[in-house]
Amino acid sequence: MDSTLFDPAVPVIIQGITGRAGRTHAQLMQRYGTNVVGGVAASATAAPSLPSPASGGGSGWGHIPVFGSCREAVAATKARASLLMVPPLSVLPAVEDALSGGVALLVCITEGVPVHDTLEIVRKVRERGAVLIGPSTPGIAVPGRMKIGFLPDAALTPGPLGVMSKSGTLSYEVCYRLAQRGVGQSLWIGSGGDPVKGARFADLVPLFRSHAETRAVLVIGEIGGTEEEELAEALTRARFTKPVFALLAGTTAPEGVTMGHAGAMIHGTRGTATSKITALGKAGVRVHATMHEIVEDAARMLAPAAQIAQS
Repeated sequence: MDSTLFDPAVPVIIQGITGRAGRTHAQLMQRYGTNVVGGVAASATAAPSLPSPASGGGSGWGHIPVFGSCREAVAATKARASLLMVPPLSVLPAVEDALSGGVALLVCITEGVPVHDTLEIVRKVRERGAVLIGPSTPGIAVPGRMKIGFLPDAALTPGPLGVMSKSGTLSYEVCYRLAQRGVGQSLWIGSGGDPVKGARFADLVPLFRSHAETRAVLVIGEIGGTEEEELAEALTRARFTKPVFALLAGTTAPEGVTMGHAGAMIHGTRGTATSKITALGKAGVRVHATMHEIVEDAARMLAPAAQIAQS
């Protein structure tokens, strides 16, 4: 995985910028410091009433030019990353448009993308050598410098902790509490909770291993699926030496009850709380049962170092 794609200065376009959510988050991302260089209209009929490339954008849009296609946007702006804020059935054609334009990093926040479409998307992304985060992700961030998506500013603060998470809300709360204890984040990646998606936990191991600003990693997982077991195997293969803290959601859920993300499915003996805890423990991960425990443990190990680095 190309670490330069997560550079804080990476030029970003927003596909679906003419929608209400697109307009709102374009402004919030730009205000945060993200290098938003352009957008793609949600539909051809919406584009004429909005700022155009020729006019350079309007003041209400932070002078963000809007294009009719991702190919046009990339050609004009040299964007490398795209945030997809389009309806579920529009994600596949939006991804195809982005890839045809040469986008290397796609962040898809859309929920409810059909599984067959996602399978096709993942195949196309891999063939092009691009990186897909999501679908159903809150986004990614280099705290204090850029965010692509809608991660809450209150939980974002610079620090030594790399974050990979399947649960947006749970990661917000854990990182907010850690930030109050002086432990911020170096790189935050919400992988999303869908059963079929782009980058999985195991795919992120090389990135966090080589990421100089990351001194430890926080994993927010959940029961169901095999992603945490795959992560344990990847950590072992990579001989990962940075401390890893993990919190698994749903460990007290009754068996046989459908709940949580679409990816929270048990496969035989894999995907259970016991299977995940055992696999992660063997890989040297510090697995915790509650939010309070993981916050206390991470703060105890990292807060002094974080305070020294800030002084």
